Amino acid sequence: MTSFVDIASLDDIPRQGARVVRTSAGCIAVFRTMDDRVFALEDRCPHKGGPLSEGIVHGDRVTCPLHNWAFDMNSGQAQGADKGHVRTYPIRVENGRVLISAELIARRAA
Repeated sequence: MTSFVDIASLDDIPRQGARVVRTSAGCIAVFRTMDDRVFALEDRCPHKGGPLSEGIVHGDRVTCPLHNWAFDMNSGQAQGADKGHVRTYPIRVENGRVLISAELIARRAA
């Protein structure tokens, strides 16, 4: 069973925007959709390393700000003719608070 850690209020993340959380797994982009769903993805496009947290959120997709690769935030898969994948992480909202997998926060690099 995955345990979760409170990282922010839902209101701390703009609709159709993102915030970056630094974790033991690296930087994680936490996105909020227009209808208040949240997603957590690796904050690095596999194409050219662009920061996905600075991308454009549309529906449940995010488009890289560097070269317009679009990713499904549910699966992390690149869309259309683009080939690639970014890692997704467990995240949820409870009582207006955003919770992310405790494993990402608990483990620290030596």
